[in-house]
Amino acid sequence: MFKLFKNFSKKDCGIIIFCIILICFQVWLDLKLPDYMSNITTLLQKGTDVSEILEQGFYMLLCAGGSLASAISVGYFASYLSSSFSRTIRKKIFDKVQSFSMEEIKMFSTSSLITRTTNDVSNMEMIIGMGLQLLIKAPITAIWAICKILDKGWQWSAITGVAVIILLIMVITLMIIVLPRFKIVQKLIDNINGFIRENLKGIRVVRAFNAEGYQEEKFEKGNIKLTNTQLFNQRTMAIMQPVMYLVMNTLTLAIYFVGAHLIEEAAMFDKITIFSNMVVFTSYAMQVIMSFLMLAVIFIMYPRASVSAERINEVLDTDSKILDGDVSEDNYLEGEVEFRNVSFKYPDSSEYILKDISFVARKGETVAFIGSTGSGKSTLINLVPRFYDVTDGEVLINGVNVKNYKLEHLHNKLGYVPQKAVMFNGSIKYNVSYGDSGKNITIDKVKEAIKVAQGKEFVEKMTNGYDSNIAQGGTNVSGGQKQRLAIARAIAKDPEIYIFDDSFSALDYKTDYLLRNELKKYTKDATCLIVAQRIGTIINADKILVLDHGVCVGMGTHKELLKNCNIYKEIAYSQLSKEELENE
Repeated sequence: MFKLFKNFSKKDCGIIIFCIILICFQVWLDLKLPDYMSNITTLLQKGTDVSEILEQGFYMLLCAGGSLASAISVGYFASYLSSSFSRTIRKKIFDKVQSFSMEEIKMFSTSSLITRTTNDVSNMEMIIGMGLQLLIKAPITAIWAICKILDKGWQWSAITGVAVIILLIMVITLMIIVLPRFKIVQKLIDNINGFIRENLKGIRVVRAFNAEGYQEEKFEKGNIKLTNTQLFNQRTMAIMQPVMYLVMNTLTLAIYFVGAHLIEEAAMFDKITIFSNMVVFTSYAMQVIMSFLMLAVIFIMYPRASVSAERINEVLDTDSKILDGDVSEDNYLEGEVEFRNVSFKYPDSSEYILKDISFVARKGETVAFIGSTGSGKSTLINLVPRFYDVTDGEVLINGVNVKNYKLEHLHNKLGYVPQKAVMFNGSIKYNVSYGDSGKNITIDKVKEAIKVAQGKEFVEKMTNGYDSNIAQGGTNVSGGQKQRLAIARAIAKDPEIYIFDDSFSALDYKTDYLLRNELKKYTKDATCLIVAQRIGTIINADKILVLDHGVCVGMGTHKELLKNCNIYKEIAYSQLSKEELENE
């Protein structure tokens, strides 16, 4: 946990020091109150004038008012510090996750990363806000109060010492029991988040298959497990408060019981002093116990915060496998993509997904990839933007290994359209001009890109045209419309290399045909890498690679592959008739 506290700025450290000074001042004022109470007790025994008693009472009011003002100030600064800290940590986690490759994201899981960015940071925020007020004040109060009562009577000191030892044993025991279970709680919260995310994402499938009952039962199992674990933790920690009050009240009775015996045995002159000491000692002893009560509140929150801090540090300490290179300029070639004997397997797999793939795509060429499901098409093109790094071989762009590029420079060369079109909450203009390609994407460029992507008609029919809002995930537009907007996003960037990962599957044949014709004209000076299932989409490609179980079993034009590659021929004849293929 303390490792995270390094994220406090110098300004924050200055505020913490100021808060400690205020807390010390507050404690001093609180511990002055029993002294004035002792004075009042002595004055009453002597039968002093009321004005002297009121004077002591006035001093007590000043102490109480000063203590209140200090407490309010510390509370204000503690809230500021905890909020500032959580803002900093959330940003660090977000930035760190942004740098992760797909390997690290899968290692943590999306639901867990969401929990760590929200719930875990909130736990840390709470411990800092409360800790600055209680964790610092409690030990200062306890030590200061103990120092002030040590000379008041060894019998009372011994009783207070026994009470403190009992409280310490209880707190340590509860921490040992509860701490491991708080780790389980955070993992169970991850599971619940993951299940809810999955359920909301697949709500249409759930309803279509009447699986609501099954999903509810599945959720209930995880929910009950989380609830039972939380109940155990809360019930265990709930033991602390009644035991605290029991010890506190028992201590008060013990002090008075011993005090009564001491007063009874003392001489008449000493009785007043002993009685005064007993009143003061009782007040200070309560301050000591109340300090432990304050610490108990922290100890209730600490196990969970400790687990959260550990989980946050796991994310911050994880290094991405995709390291930034140092190349930011290349004048040797433009738009050339080359695979040299590339083989790839996923980090958690022993089998190769791709085996010894080699090809070159030059500027102005369209290279397509086709094959059965699971043949490695999407995996292959995901190696170009370095979503994963190759296991063996090299991927080169413009003659430079992609591992040597600065990631920002590499990605600015690419216009990527994923298999599943992703839309962000915002206007159509915002979605199409999304990202930083090092260029200013004007509204005219957005309109041109949408026109090429065959989206002009449906966009201009929308209420606000190019300023119309797209809901998160693009839920207010159809699948085909999302795909066209995703394609427009890549076109607006004017990249050297276009990557289309099965990006035409949701389009009807007419729109697909029109879009490909316009795209071919627009991208004549760029390199296109296309993954497709339809023969019609890639039939005019300059080069087609046929993949089968990660192996390239054919390479050439459409006509060449019809003659030389049986697998390609099977795919072609399963989609188009012999006459249609011959007429192409």
